[in-house]
Amino acid sequence: MLLHYDETSSPIGRILFFSDGEAVFALEFEGYEKRMLAPLERRFGSFEVRRGSDPLYLKPRLADYFAGDLHALDSIATNARGTPFQQRVWTALRGIPAGTTCSYGELAAKLDNPNASRAVGHANSLNPVAIIVPCHRVIGASSALTGYAGGLHRKQWLLRHEGALAADQLTLTANA
Repeated sequence: MLLHYDETSSPIGRILFFSDGEAVFALEFEGYEKRMLAPLERRFGSFEVRRGSDPLYLKPRLADYFAGDLHALDSIATNARGTPFQQRVWTALRGIPAGTTCSYGELAAKLDNPNASRAVGHANSLNPVAIIVPCHRVIGASSALTGYAGGLHRKQWLLRHEGALAADQLTLTANA
């Protein structure tokens, strides 16, 4: 299996990503490579990596997103492997518009499983395609910023960038 790999800088740190030329399999922040590589190794076993290869033109689309085009990533195909429930959660995440947030409980209710807020949170934490599958748009029921695999400071930055919160609106909490 040939995977394309590239990196780009952003206001919230270096971003690393893998694709097969048709869809993004993984997008993560520098320092979280193990979180990104382990699922790819489980999925493909061994694979060849073409470094510096960006056939989906993700770098300019990420640059556009960070420059203010909040819809620059909307049409990017992803192909993340997960359980059927995880797939449903990740699909639902893409339906949360930029500039808005949703609680874990609200997302669980949208999935017709209102008691599954913890399961939604767990699926959220395993999202292998950060930013494109916008798990950062899910917040705690109390409007607190809870867990983000890329770091809560990034989640806060992304939500402010998208206009979902004002400078003093939400607080960071590790466990809520």
